[in-house]
Amino acid sequence: MYSRPRFKSRLLPLLLVFIIAALLPGCQGKGNTPEPSATPPEAAQPAAKMPLTVYYIKYTENDSNLVREIHQVNQSPEVARAALEELIKGNPETPGAVRVLPAGTQVLGVRIDPSGLATVDFSPEVLSANVGSAGEALGIASIVNTLTEFPTINRVAFSVNGQVDSRTKDWWGHVGLYEQPFKRDLSKVYEPAIWITSPLPSQQIKSQVEVQGSAMVFEAAVCARVVDETGRVLAQGYTTASEGAPGRGDFKLTLDFNPTAPGKGTVEAYSTSPKDGSIINLYRVPVTW
Repeated sequence: MYSRPRFKSRLLPLLLVFIIAALLPGCQGKGNTPEPSATPPEAAQPAAKMPLTVYYIKYTENDSNLVREIHQVNQSPEVARAALEELIKGNPETPGAVRVLPAGTQVLGVRIDPSGLATVDFSPEVLSANVGSAGEALGIASIVNTLTEFPTINRVAFSVNGQVDSRTKDWWGHVGLYEQPFKRDLSKVYEPAIWITSPLPSQQIKSQVEVQGSAMVFEAAVCARVVDETGRVLAQGYTTASEGAPGRGDFKLTLDFNPTAPGKGTVEAYSTSPKDGSIINLYRVPVTW
């Protein structure tokens, strides 16, 4: 009996396999390279912060003075410029305190020479401040005191667009730049009455911690202590500042502090009320040990 060729029965299944493979999506992509899987972008990390000390003007019904504040700003290698930018754009935290530098002012440059003289070059907008005669002197002091917080700066001079012409020397009208450079002057800094400059916030302290700062208090009497996080006083002492109120003086004292275990707390400086002996003008710095 005649039998049919069997090659057709073998060919049909092969053709079906090739057709199905060609129709499957993604299997024959360009270059046969699979697309990479999508990964969610990393969450943006908050900018690292650094503390900067700035001075603003505060107006009251009877007087005007300066207030000292510590602001947390984005870290920058140009710390002097960053402090000036905070004076221009930052928001004072003390009720009644205001910025003196006009909002449109730009810091064109800060040059610090080896002798400690810092020359700040401002844009012309700086000359448009309108703060009155008392505010003009305090406004200059706010800039000078802010910059002289840095140990490499002891005097400050100003220029505008790189020049110190007659208009620049007139500055804001009542108080000019004829006697610049200017030196640090804390005599009109009324708030806070006491502050600590050493130790620094978050510093690790050891035995015999040295406490330094500035005070404008009755009879120059300043107390200091180390307090743990439960409120227990671990060390305390007393000293007098170099000048009493209404003047402002520096103070320094050493506390014998011998922690028995690692911990954290605060170094505090304060004065006592002449009326009832209660603690007033308390200033705290967080520390570890």
